[in-house]
Amino acid sequence: MSRDRKDTSAADILSVKGLKKYFPIQKGFLRRVVGYTKAVDGVDFSIKKGETLGMVGESGSGKTTVGRCIVRVYEPTEGSIRFHANGKMIDLLELKGQERQGMRKKIQMLFQDPFSSLNPRMNIMDIITEPLVIHKIGNKEEQRERGKFLLDMVGLSADHMNMYPHQFSGGQRQRIGIARALSLNPELIICDEPVSALDVSIQAQVLNLLADLQKELNLSYLFIAHDLSVVEYISDRIVVIYLGRIMEIAYSDVLYTEPRHPYTEALLASISKYEAGSSRRYILEGYIPDPSNPPAGCVFHTRCRYVKEQCRHENPLLEAHQEGAFVACHRFLELSLSGYDAH
Repeated sequence: MSRDRKDTSAADILSVKGLKKYFPIQKGFLRRVVGYTKAVDGVDFSIKKGETLGMVGESGSGKTTVGRCIVRVYEPTEGSIRFHANGKMIDLLELKGQERQGMRKKIQMLFQDPFSSLNPRMNIMDIITEPLVIHKIGNKEEQRERGKFLLDMVGLSADHMNMYPHQFSGGQRQRIGIARALSLNPELIICDEPVSALDVSIQAQVLNLLADLQKELNLSYLFIAHDLSVVEYISDRIVVIYLGRIMEIAYSDVLYTEPRHPYTEALLASISKYEAGSSRRYILEGYIPDPSNPPAGCVFHTRCRYVKEQCRHENPLLEAHQEGAFVACHRFLELSLSGYDAH
């Protein structure tokens, strides 16, 4: 069930414009650049304060690269990433030195695999308080008290603080990752497939925890996932991304009932793929094309059952079609696509 809509008048906390990330392809003994993998190829979106923006797409669609560009794990090839701080929008890509370090406290990342992202040689208290040590916040006693507070906040006990990651379950390790992400009081958290490695029953617990923390701390999330059934529960709006480009943006309740892009329709159909008695209305065949050699025209046309000649040659622009909703499809006005039927 999608959430009730947030106040649409809230200010943007993040605005991404024209974001591109190309990885060079090198060959030969001299490692000469012979081409580029276009992981992200010009995306525009924004996140409002207190909002969760879901970002979905198949593996290889570029969604994780978007998240890593925002936190500067990857340096973008082109574009702007503007963040609201000190009463104004600041382009993160223009920051250097201390300014860049200071802004890192406001944006944190929650990773997919809660085991590989935690240092196995550090105990839980050291893992959670490490960001405080790096940024020289508080003395040892204050850092320790902050660690105990964060453990309690994510549903763990101070009794756990001297234990090590291998002594915890996957769900508990992800709670530790959440506590570490919260240690510096961030305003925006990039959640990169945070529940995909967990059992379904544990997924719900972690999603509930993230939703509760958002209300309590007024957090904003970019929630990256490949499964639309996961982002439905937590997202206010959803971005559908394919081959490094945005196909559709819509409010969660609208996207699930009235998709406007054929790729969104295909992702929705896959939700009920393994449910007994379900009818698969749209079997998405084939694979995402090579991002180093994307198709001409609409990048989805090689797998789209509604394709026409215009789609093969002309790249559709991302157009607004109603409040807060955008779609990049030449035929969105004439197509009647199937939404997700939960029954």
